[in-house]
Amino acid sequence: PLGRWVLREACETALTWPGELMVSVNLSPVQFVRSDVVEDVREALIQSRLPASRLELEITENVMLNDVDGALATMNSLKELGVRLNMDDFGTGYSSLGYLRTYPFDGIKIDKRFISSMSGTGNDRAVVQAIINLGKAMGLTVTAEGVETLEQLDFLISDECHEVQGFYLSGPMENQALLPLLKASRDEHPL
Repeated sequence: PLGRWVLREACETALTWPGELMVSVNLSPVQFVRSDVVEDVREALIQSRLPASRLELEITENVMLNDVDGALATMNSLKELGVRLNMDDFGTGYSSLGYLRTYPFDGIKIDKRFISSMSGTGNDRAVVQAIINLGKAMGLTVTAEGVETLEQLDFLISDECHEVQGFYLSGPMENQALLPLLKASRDEHPL
C-alpha cells in the first residue's frame, strides 16, 4: 500500500511541475513480488492523468534475482505502458552486465559508492568512465548518484555523464520549495 501511495503522489506532484519534467520513483523488490506492479503503475497514471512518458521507474538488481522470467515479463509490460526503466545502483550486483542485455532498461544509475571514492587516478574513476562508456554504447541514459563535491561533478562532466544527482546540487526539498526553483530555471532557459 505504501508503494502504491508513493507512486500516486509522485505522479500527482509531477503534474504541478512546468514543462515536461519527468518524475522518478524507486520500486522496491517487495513491491515487485507482493503487488501487481503493472496494475499499480497503470492506476497511478490513470488517476493522476500524468503522461506515461513523464514517469521513470528505478529498479534494483534484487528485483531480477528471484524470478528472472517474471521480472522480464513485468518490465516488458511496464515498457508497453510507456514508462522509462532505470537500473538503480548499477555496478553493485554480480551480474549487472547480463541484465543490461536481457531487460528493457532505458538508463542506468551509477552507484554512489563509486562516485564517493572517485579521484583523478583511482580505480573507481576508471570504473565510472567504463560504466558511462558502456551506457552510451548501449544507448542508455547514464546518471551518477551521490555527487557531493565540485571535483566529482567536474570529472563527470569531462567524462560526459548524461545526468548527475546529489547533495552538491541540492538536498531533498519539498514540492513547495521546488516549484519556484523550476519556474526560475525555466524563465532563465526557456525551451
